Amino acid sequence: MSDKQQFKVNRILEGNSIDVMKSLPAGSVDAVFADPPYNLQLEGELLRPNNSKVDAVDDAWDQFDSFAAYDDFTRAWLGAAKHALKDDGALWVIGSYHNIFRIGAILQDLGFWILNDVIWRKSNPMPNFRGKRFTNAHETLIWCSKRQRSKYTFNYEAMKALNEDMQMRSDWVLPICTGGERIKKNGKKAHPTQKPESLLHRVILSSTDVGDTILDPFFGSGTTGAVAKKLGRNYLGIEQDRDYIEIALTRLKKIPEAADHSLLSTPSKKSEPRIPFGWLVERGLLEPGTVLFDQRKRHSAKVRADGSIISAKHRGSIHRVGAAVQDAPACNGWQFWHLDLEGQLIPIDMLRQKLRAELH
Repeated sequence: MSDKQQFKVNRILEGNSIDVMKSLPAGSVDAVFADPPYNLQLEGELLRPNNSKVDAVDDAWDQFDSFAAYDDFTRAWLGAAKHALKDDGALWVIGSYHNIFRIGAILQDLGFWILNDVIWRKSNPMPNFRGKRFTNAHETLIWCSKRQRSKYTFNYEAMKALNEDMQMRSDWVLPICTGGERIKKNGKKAHPTQKPESLLHRVILSSTDVGDTILDPFFGSGTTGAVAKKLGRNYLGIEQDRDYIEIALTRLKKIPEAADHSLLSTPSKKSEPRIPFGWLVERGLLEPGTVLFDQRKRHSAKVRADGSIISAKHRGSIHRVGAAVQDAPACNGWQFWHLDLEGQLIPIDMLRQKLRAELH
């Protein structure tokens, strides 16, 4: 793997995650999503009230002799991930109260720059069967750039659209992986910590672009790869357990390649060409004299041939008149003014988007 020409994506590399990441070309991946061992420190069996055993995480890969041993492991894999990550790349890591605070400190020690901690609030968490603690209903994700001045990717408009045109918050209410999404083998969970695709959808859509490569050093059942493939991104998985690799390969083969990549990204409004309101008039999308209304039809204004509008008391741009009729300091005229089409009010921004599409 030392030869950069051998670097291929959309595959699973078998082996120790630290060793494999060190062997990757420096700065070869755009993003890292890591779901490392949590070091849960479980003691004895966990039973439900009916005395049935809870299928908990008791695998050898989640067991460490001490906190110091876990810290050494964490420092090693994060250092290897930083080697593989591009300078403007970003890393996501998920954990629980058992490990996330230790990981956060080590991230900062290694020079990563924390951008957000995101709380995944589980809408259907497992109850606390012993009744001695609060129900553990969330996990924490840390999102960080490789360094303080990295020009990381954040698809703000995509997150806003995903949240019904409201700014996405850092607390995400999503269900745990259950039902048909949960992969099973011989009637049992194929992987004890399989994450829901909805969680990875939000992670990948928010912080990568179509064609980017996402590295998952603890690939498990392949959720990162599955969502990356659906969203037109490349994946690179590392996994040391042959059984998990076979499960992930079977899963990934069933997912078709994304067909229309134009549907997988949301262009930033800042990158879109500026469309003056007057262009709608000169292109015939609005005729002079057309009456515009606010959404409740409390205010109206007529379109002028020069691209300005005029109300009963005010004349000027769509933004200035919109602010004036509301006695407000500012107004987004594209959202405020509407066109009445057969009794249905349509925001004039739809005409702007139509013109943008014609110009592309």
